[in-house]
Amino acid sequence: MHEPVLVTEVIQGLALRPGQIVVDLTAGSGGHAEKLLEIVGSLGQLILVDRDPDAIERCRERLRDKRDRVKICRAAFSECGRVLSQLHVEKVHGILIDLGVSREQLEGPSRGFSFMREGPLDMRMDPNLPVSAADLVRTLPEGDLADAIWRYGEERFSRRIARAICKEREKASIDSTKTLADIVSKAVGRRGKIHPATRVFQALRILVNQELTELETVLPVAVERLVTGGRLAVIAYHSLEDRIVKKFFRKEKETGQIFLVNKKPVTASRTEIEQNPSARSAKLRIVARS
Repeated sequence: MHEPVLVTEVIQGLALRPGQIVVDLTAGSGGHAEKLLEIVGSLGQLILVDRDPDAIERCRERLRDKRDRVKICRAAFSECGRVLSQLHVEKVHGILIDLGVSREQLEGPSRGFSFMREGPLDMRMDPNLPVSAADLVRTLPEGDLADAIWRYGEERFSRRIARAICKEREKASIDSTKTLADIVSKAVGRRGKIHPATRVFQALRILVNQELTELETVLPVAVERLVTGGRLAVIAYHSLEDRIVKKFFRKEKETGQIFLVNKKPVTASRTEIEQNPSARSAKLRIVARS
């Protein structure tokens, strides 16, 4: 099961008390959620949101004995405002957004998130999304594909990779993770410890799920839904996400809407990274509503 990152730091940073309402907008497998529920106690309430139906089922199973204190909603985290309104919740005391991809998503071959697993080139966190990674690879013009790989993957060989993909798709459809990974590897060769397809897969996943747009949408809504003194914690895993969070927090601080709980991002300890390598790139930023 997916191991949540920076759990202690999140709990300390949100500074919740018994009886309060807390929202986890990226429920995943419920690792953070379980700890948050312990803090707010029997009189508190936990609201879980995730757009992945498999994650919803894992949370329901994990927290089945605590259903009276937990509301579980399938939705994108950008729909935070709508979800809270439907639950007749106006303000909350804490919100967590963990932007990582879960181990279950990465290791489930049918989801197509990882080049390490042979599977369909899908990458949709919500299976109902209209466009898969295979659709993008099949239909995007070469220039647009190169731009996406550069913008969302920060891949310096984006044009070479896009050219190789477009050349290969003329011969046969690119429908599997392994097929795409092999095309990228042949185009740019092996470079150091990082697999050459890493940034390409990141770019396609971000584009398929509109991850950066989702993040830009949810941040102002999350701040607005906090009580005075309520806290928002965001865990980012790459520079594109963290840049958006940092920029938004700086702007809101200047307007007096929030204040920074931690001026610099909190990162995982060496011990946690050794036990959970996915924590290596995690950056936690926390703000409080003024």
